[in-house]
Amino acid sequence: MLPAFNSRKHLPAKLARLRELDGRTSVLTRGEGTEFDSLRDYVPGDDTRSIDWRATARQSTVAVRTWRPERDRRVLMVLDTGRTSAGRLGDLPRLDISMDAALLLAALASRAGDRVDLLAHDRATRSRIAGRSGPHVLPALVDGMARLEPALIETDLRGLASAALRMAPQRSLLVLFTGLDRAPVEEGLLPVLPLLTQRHTVVLATVADPRIQEMASARGTLDAVYEAAAAAQAQEERRETAARLRRYGITVVDAPPAQLAPALADTYLALKAAGRL
Repeated sequence: MLPAFNSRKHLPAKLARLRELDGRTSVLTRGEGTEFDSLRDYVPGDDTRSIDWRATARQSTVAVRTWRPERDRRVLMVLDTGRTSAGRLGDLPRLDISMDAALLLAALASRAGDRVDLLAHDRATRSRIAGRSGPHVLPALVDGMARLEPALIETDLRGLASAALRMAPQRSLLVLFTGLDRAPVEEGLLPVLPLLTQRHTVVLATVADPRIQEMASARGTLDAVYEAAAAAQAQEERRETAARLRRYGITVVDAPPAQLAPALADTYLALKAAGRL
């Protein structure tokens, strides 16, 4: 079954933001993900570190370098297809929501000139799409996602991380679509994070259950109070797990189903703007 691409409606707004980012005349300090664009005259307020002294010596005015976000970067999207991806939020399993967010990110990144690859894994690799670019990205991803189903087994997160490292040996943006359950993260993911963050910029995208928020604010009956207490504890554990990941340098995008795709796209654009991609 072909994955729905409901978040396509957000693409025009995100592309407009991308064009605005590409059209900026100056990035005052060079980041890891920027490349030289052009020279222009110095104006008050410019960072003096951007002054090109050689060019200044050849002309009568002070010249500064401008930078632009690099193109042809690599984005590896990693879908966790294990047990947690089978949980349903409304009418959709978590995996479908993750795939929708991945398609919006892929559409945006490919238009930005970046290369987009896909890895789907639980205890084995279920899909692997690499080497596509430009207009060939989305058809390849849709085809690769069409055969994916959640596997009712615990994901081997260490194996998933190893597969991602083999697939992306050079510096990349690695986007991991998985859960924020404390035990799997602590036992499977945290031990391998130093290997991932040493080489890659890592984003963890996870779907929040809106029902937990509803339960946490419920009152009126004894059962509702107990449910509210359980939901509040689940929320706190989720926040603590996200905080631990952030201490490792991971960017965590934790959003309900309808907001995950645009929130992830905004994170990608923010990384571009900050020179981290």
